[in-house]
Amino acid sequence: MKKSYLATLAAAGLLAACSAPKTEETTTEDTVAVAAPMEEWIPLFDGQTLNGWSKYGGGEAGKGWKVENGELYLDAANKESWQDGDGGDIVTNEEFENFHFKTEWKISPNGNSGIIFLVHESPEFENTYNTGLEMQVLDNDGHPDAKIVSHRAGDLYDLIVSSQETVKPVGEWNQAEVIVNQGKLDLILNGVTVVSTTLWTPEWEALVADSKFKDMPGFGKYKKGKIALQDHGDVVHYRNIVIKKL
Repeated sequence: MKKSYLATLAAAGLLAACSAPKTEETTTEDTVAVAAPMEEWIPLFDGQTLNGWSKYGGGEAGKGWKVENGELYLDAANKESWQDGDGGDIVTNEEFENFHFKTEWKISPNGNSGIIFLVHESPEFENTYNTGLEMQVLDNDGHPDAKIVSHRAGDLYDLIVSSQETVKPVGEWNQAEVIVNQGKLDLILNGVTVVSTTLWTPEWEALVADSKFKDMPGFGKYKKGKIALQDHGDVVHYRNIVIKKL
C-alpha cells in the first residue's frame, strides 16, 4: 500500500492529482503530497480488504460483499431479495459526528442501494434505516422506486427531493458526498449540492413526521453514528471511500 492508500486518494480529490506527469525528480507519491494536506482525509476502504467494516448487528461483513480491482461491491448472484443470502447492510466500525464523507458509486441496471449515515447500531434497532438518514443510490431509469418523489438518486430518501438531477447513467461512476456539520446537512452528487437542510429543528421534526419514518422513534435522532452501505438486493459498486472529521 503506497503512502496511506495513494495518499488517501490524492487528498480526496479521488486521485485527480495523481494524473500529473512524473519526472525523474518527482514520483507519483511526491506529486500527491504536494497537491493538498492529505492527513485530514481518512480512508474507510483500503481498496483490498473489508477491514474497518462489519455487518450491521454484529459480526463480519457478509460474504456477498466482495473486493476486486480496488472496488467494494455487493454480489447479488445468490440473493432473491434485499438483506437475504450472504449480504446485509455493512457499517463502519467507527462512529462519526461532524464529517465530510466521499465515495464513488456505480449501480447495476434496475438497481437500488443507499448510503446511510448517523446510524446508531443497537439491538433495539433492527435495521440501519431505523436511525440513519439515507442518500439514495438508484437506477433512475429502471428501478420502480424512481417513480416515487424523493426516492430518486441523490435524494435524502423519503424526505427531501434533489434540487436538480445530476446522476449519471447506469454503469458510470457517480461521486457522492455527505457533509454533516453542527446540524447542517449537505448532499452533493457529481459536484452539485442537491440537498441542503438543517437537522434537529422543529422544521426537521415536522418533515420526519410526514414521512415513512414517522413511526420509528430513533430515526434521525442521533448526532453521532456509523456510515452504512445498503444491501437492497442488487449489484452495486463503491470505491474511493474517505472521510474527513470536521
